Order: sequence, then structure tokens, then C-alpha cells
Amino acid sequence: MSQAGEKSILAIDLGTSAVKLAVVTLRGRILGGEVEPLALDLLPDGGAEQEPEAWWSAVVRGTRRLLESGKVAARDIVAVNCGAQWSGTVAVDAKGKPLRPALIWMDSRGAPHVQRAAGGLLSIEGYGAARLLTWIRLTGGVPSLSGKDPVGHILYLQAEHPDVYRDTYKFLEPKDWLNLRLSGRFAASYDSITLHWVTDNRALHRIDYDARLLKMAGLHREKLPDLVPAASVLGPLSAQAASELGLSQDVRVVSGAPDILAAAVGSGAVEDHAAHLCVGTSSWLCCHVPYKKSDLFHQMASVPSALPGRYLLANEQESAGICLTFLKDNILYGQGGKPGEVEEDSAEVYRLMEREAGKVPAGSDKLIFMPWLNGERSPVDDKSLRGGFFNQSLKTTRAHLVRAVMEGVAYNSRWLFTYVEQFVGRRLDSLRIIGGGARSALWCQIHADVLGRVIQQVDEPVLANARGAAFQAAVALGELKVEEIPSLVPIARTFEPDPANRAMYDELFREFVNLYKSNKAIFARLNRARSA
Repeated sequence: MSQAGEKSILAIDLGTSAVKLAVVTLRGRILGGEVEPLALDLLPDGGAEQEPEAWWSAVVRGTRRLLESGKVAARDIVAVNCGAQWSGTVAVDAKGKPLRPALIWMDSRGAPHVQRAAGGLLSIEGYGAARLLTWIRLTGGVPSLSGKDPVGHILYLQAEHPDVYRDTYKFLEPKDWLNLRLSGRFAASYDSITLHWVTDNRALHRIDYDARLLKMAGLHREKLPDLVPAASVLGPLSAQAASELGLSQDVRVVSGAPDILAAAVGSGAVEDHAAHLCVGTSSWLCCHVPYKKSDLFHQMASVPSALPGRYLLANEQESAGICLTFLKDNILYGQGGKPGEVEEDSAEVYRLMEREAGKVPAGSDKLIFMPWLNGERSPVDDKSLRGGFFNQSLKTTRAHLVRAVMEGVAYNSRWLFTYVEQFVGRRLDSLRIIGGGARSALWCQIHADVLGRVIQQVDEPVLANARGAAFQAAVALGELKVEEIPSLVPIARTFEPDPANRAMYDELFREFVNLYKSNKAIFARLNRARSA
């Protein structure tokens, strides 16, 4: 139970598969947490949708349960802050009511519309040269041709659902919609608006929409929210939100951050070139950098951070932990592990899978898993890629499949890591690891061996986003200095690379990349119709 008068933050981590809530002290101590699962609708035309009102209902249920648990006291909560899935779009009317389900970061239906907007006479990687140079010079990046950025979502609604587009008052990122429910304000922060690719990001303290970029993208300023700096206080809780959550109206709402940016703070890797790796539903490998820079060819760029006046090297890989979940639910055990099981049973199935995988030698007897179950973003932007096992034999067991999935995700991380080190121009000797996958000691060791780097397992890695949201809120309230953050994030365990596995993993990584090169044209042909 929290000590009387100990100021705390209600941190909301809106993921794809669940909402995680935690009450965290201003010094990063987690007092209690709750998880509420979420449904995801994957549509045959490349759509990926969720109901925003289901997000809010989950936030309310989880908060109420936290307060009723006795672990935390409502009177001690001074602020609420959201870290949320990025690159999503909620179309709302003037009252903030969603007009349709949210298009989330996996939704690729805007691809043809983005490709038309981005094209030009002299094409470079699918972009018109003049447009490409303008985007990179002003924003630091470019819209993904996969259509999975908000600009793609909005152009899709504009072209194929004109009634929804006409009736939309504002298009909001997921965390900005949650902030609307919390505070009543239609606002986006400098960090969350980035993936619309319509803001001039050259001066971190005065980011704003740019008329040239809006015209290039085909977006209308009046349908986008006003902007506030990262780590801003939006105001107090609205009366309705306070009533539903069971909190005081004196609780302040902070602007929040997209998940990747919140995770960077919550990992404790806030110094320039201090890297963190997230193995969650998706995966990323990021670090803060002191400059604005872009790598168009590998889909990464330094973008405005969750910390005021800072840049973060951002990237994302489409599928990581979701590959293990897919293996569990659809191949090995059936949906949820076994009929009627609860979350605790599912966790035990994962532990069983890890134990079995630990009995298989490094390299899974040269069984290779390709983790591109829903295409890929970085280091290649290719929504037609698909996953699968390669080099399977009659000796392949269930345990081989599990370990191969874990290793395949790590090979993918190494593929990205190669270009991250090129981007920063230095060797990164260690990485902090967070996310659900980081709970597995075996998966941490596999990453250490495959990357050939020291892996530092952050304490309570699943709550890194929530911890980051709490730290950002404490910074916004003037209660914490950024330079204090690294010392406030404990390292549970350190994993050193095993030299005995180096040659094996080097060989298999080379073949992993060769599998992409040899099969990308086949994937494009097989998946052309569904990707169009």
C-alpha cells in the first residue's frame, strides 16, 4: 500500500492486445497494476481495427479495480498519463464521439492512396524526388508506402469513405483520443503527430503544421488537432472522466507519448546513444540522438522524443511476440492455450514452451523461422512479406518450433540493429530489453547471443511503457529531472553473449537475410492481390 501522501501517477499503457494500467510513484516505484484484454479485428482487405470505446471501458474497469485493490489510494494520484500504440487513427465528431472503429498501426488499406500522393516524375524508392527531399528536410522522414501511417489511414477514409471524412471534426492518434476523454481537449503533442508527416520538426521547441507538407499529403489542417509540446499538462480531469475513474477533478492530465517513445523513457535509456530493445507484440530498437537524421532506405529517422527538446531514433518491426502467440494459439495448443483457460493458464503455457525450447540446442538444428507474419516495416518496408519455417525435417519437434520462433525474432532484431549502428556511427555495446518477451530469460540470452551484445533485462519489463509515462508526467510536473531517470530503473539481470554460439548464429543470420532476398519476389506475387 502506498504511504500516506506519496504522490503517484496513474499510467495508462494502451497496447494492441491489452490495456495495462499501473500506479507509479514519482520516483518510478510501481505500486500496483492491472491488465484488461482488447479485441482486434483483422479484415481480409488489409484492415486492422479496434473500438475506441472499448479502450476507454478497459481503462475505467482497470482503474476501478486498482483503486479497489487497496494497493493504491485515489487521494495520492496527482496526474494521469497515457503511453499508447502509435500510428493509429480515430475519426471523431465535434463532441469527440468516434464515427467508426479506429484504424490501428497494422492497417494497410491506405497504401495505394499514399503511393499516389508520394509519387512523382523522378522516382526514388517510390517517392517523387522533390517531394522526398521536402519531407526529409522538414520532417526527418517520409510517409510509409505501406499505408500504415495515419496519413495513409486518413487518405483511405477520404477516398473510400467520404461520408466519414466529411463528418470528421478531428482525426486523433489513439493516445490523443484517450486524452480527449480524460481532459476534454482536442490536442496532439509534438511527438504523437510525427507520423502524419505534415509538421516541420527542425526546431524542437516550436513544431507546427507546414502548409507545403499538408498540400503534398492531401490533408486538411482544420481536421487535425492543435499541437502542444511534449510533456505538457493539458489540464485537470473532466468531471465525467473523474466520476467514471473514481478520481478527483484536481488530477492533472499530461499529454502522454506514443508507445515507442514512452518505452524509451521507461527503459531508463534516456542518455544519447543509450539503446533499448522492445520485444512486445511488435519490436523496435531505439536510442536518443542529438541530431535530426533520416535513413529512408531502412525506414528509420530521428523524430521528436517524449522528452522536451530531444530526438529519438525511431523504427519498428511488425511482428515479434505476436509470433509466439500465433504459434501457441494456432499451431501448438489452440486459441488461448486450451479451451476455457484464464490468463494464468496462458502464462503457464508460455513457461512450458520456454522450458521445452531450452532443451533444444542453439540454432534449433538449423530450423529458421521468418517472423514477417504481417509484412515488415524496418529495415525493409514491405507489406507483402510473410512468415514461415524453413529447413524443417522429420526430426523437428514442437520444442524446435518454439525456439526457432524466438531465434527468428532475434535474427530480425539483428538485421535492424546492423542499420541502427550504421545510423549512429558507433558500436552499441549493450541494450536494455523490455516488453513481454523480456520476461523470458531464454529469449534474453538468445538476443545476447544473436546480437553479440550485452542484454540488460529491465525490472518489470512489461510495465516499461507505464513507467515511462509516469516519468514523463513527473518531468511535466517539475517533480523529476531527466538525468535522474537511468538510476531509477533497476536492471534485474544481465546476459552476456555466449562465445560458443557465435559461429552458429552468424551462419544462420546470413541465411536468414538470404531467405528474404531469395523469396521477396515470391511473396510479392503471392500476396499482390490482398496487398493492393
